[in-house]
Amino acid sequence: MSTEPPTETSTEELPSGAAGTLGEAAEPVAEDPSSHRFECRSCGFVYDPAEGVKKLGIAAGTSFLDLDPVGFRCPVCRSRVGAFKDIGPRNKPSGFEENLNFGLGVNRLTPGQKNVLIFGGFALAFAFFLSLYSLR
Repeated sequence: MSTEPPTETSTEELPSGAAGTLGEAAEPVAEDPSSHRFECRSCGFVYDPAEGVKKLGIAAGTSFLDLDPVGFRCPVCRSRVGAFKDIGPRNKPSGFEENLNFGLGVNRLTPGQKNVLIFGGFALAFAFFLSLYSLR
């Protein structure tokens, strides 16, 4: 019968992410890179895995990382895979990470939400302008 004392595992021996506090668990988990969009630096074409590329026969849901790096070319300018850069998921706020906390929360809006805010403001201003004609 062995009388060795039980060993304790310190947090330094655990793999990264195994030991964490409740505050660390509340932070959002990094997005899956297979759902990220990629932009061609040559022409600006954006490959979105949710849409695929019908012109090249790439089905919707195909990750950019699953594409053949030798055979895939940009459908617009024919650049290779190396010309593409990761621009993040579709619902990611646009802009630099360090600037997202400024601007009364507007910097945290996605590009679609910014469009609704801008053009909705224009429509509201136009409606107010037209209502001035009813002041006779």
